[in-house]
Amino acid sequence: MPSVSVKLYSVFFKLVLKHRLQSRFDAAADEFGVTSRPEESTAPANPSFAADGVATKDIHIDPLTALSLRIFLPDSFLEPRLAHARPPSSSDSELTLRSNGSSTAVAVAARRSYDGTGSVAAYRGYLPSPGTHHRSAYRRLPVILQFHGGGFVSGANTSTANDFFCRRITKLLDVIVISVGYRLAPESRYPAAFDDGIKVLHWLAKQANLAECSKWMGSGRGVDARKMDSQRHIVDAFGAATVEPWIAAHADPSRCVLLGDCSGANIADFVARKAFEAGKLLDPVKIVAQVLIYPFFIGTIPTHSEIKLANSYFYDKSMCILAWKLFLPENEFSLDHVAANPLVPGRGPPLKCMPPTLTVVAEHDWMRDRAIAYSEELRKVNVDAPVLEYKDAVHGFATLDVLLKTPQAQACTEDIAIWVRKYISSRGHEFSY
Repeated sequence: MPSVSVKLYSVFFKLVLKHRLQSRFDAAADEFGVTSRPEESTAPANPSFAADGVATKDIHIDPLTALSLRIFLPDSFLEPRLAHARPPSSSDSELTLRSNGSSTAVAVAARRSYDGTGSVAAYRGYLPSPGTHHRSAYRRLPVILQFHGGGFVSGANTSTANDFFCRRITKLLDVIVISVGYRLAPESRYPAAFDDGIKVLHWLAKQANLAECSKWMGSGRGVDARKMDSQRHIVDAFGAATVEPWIAAHADPSRCVLLGDCSGANIADFVARKAFEAGKLLDPVKIVAQVLIYPFFIGTIPTHSEIKLANSYFYDKSMCILAWKLFLPENEFSLDHVAANPLVPGRGPPLKCMPPTLTVVAEHDWMRDRAIAYSEELRKVNVDAPVLEYKDAVHGFATLDVLLKTPQAQACTEDIAIWVRKYISSRGHEFSY
């Protein structure tokens, strides 16, 4: 059983959550939307490599909505000799694009800046010089798209808890984590959060293509002039100012993993489906695996755990139904909605097309059985879909602020890392689809 302190905190948590959910029914519709709540404790972005060796930055990628990203970059891509502070040298080249025929240094200036004491002040991102031959200088890191939890109505990609969790994943797996600040309900109801997930995937593909264009244009030797003009036209059409240097310089989008907890797992699963349907339109992005951490699944016909654990810790069933009422449009509300129940007929595409899927569940979570059932259906069509079930655990045990630093949360993250590593190995992409 959970500890006494967890039980007591759960009672307080549910009282506060219920009050907040009920107060949000009067929120006005807003297409621009919000991605965080005033009560959320947030962690500021830090573009310098902190003590844990991870730098972060926040960006907005859609001028028409509040959609935002926090990027987590580990310092492991640096060469051993560059890992120590040194003044920037002329060999650190800038990521440049051509705009209207002239060479323009992208505002993400490619050099690292220093604070005058010899330590790195901020890392802006750069591409190594064409003449650089050090293997690690060209090292590309896998990408994890992470969707935070909160029942679609709360949570934030910049919250203190989510920042801590993403830093842990970044260091354990040696990857770039892109945490998505999707729009929240009820200001932005379904399908806003799901659309935001798809937008980020297309944005990542666009960034990869921009980086490839800059390579063509940066090395003019032996390149047909017509190809150069074509590449320049593509870059001009995209807009030079849209390039993101950390992604362009260090990301390998052909090794992309989706990860979500609670409602974020629902978004990740939806994005995986849409990625398959998009096919080559997303090249070079490839979803090689997904991780669903206690997904926010529900259905009209209750499972055994939904009956037995309906009043479980932190998020009981009645409050979650309230969250679904806030998220789904009134004329679409159903516990068998395609966003809520992964096993409804005709959800498409066929389950055999889904990527390898790791599902994490907690013993005392009423949503457990439906998540396990979904995993079982995936295995029936030969998808690698293991389940990790944690004894005495509650919903949120690996990501909730008060539980993040427990041994169980640490063990869960390490278990996830062990499974994900086999799909992001640079030895081959035989697991991607």
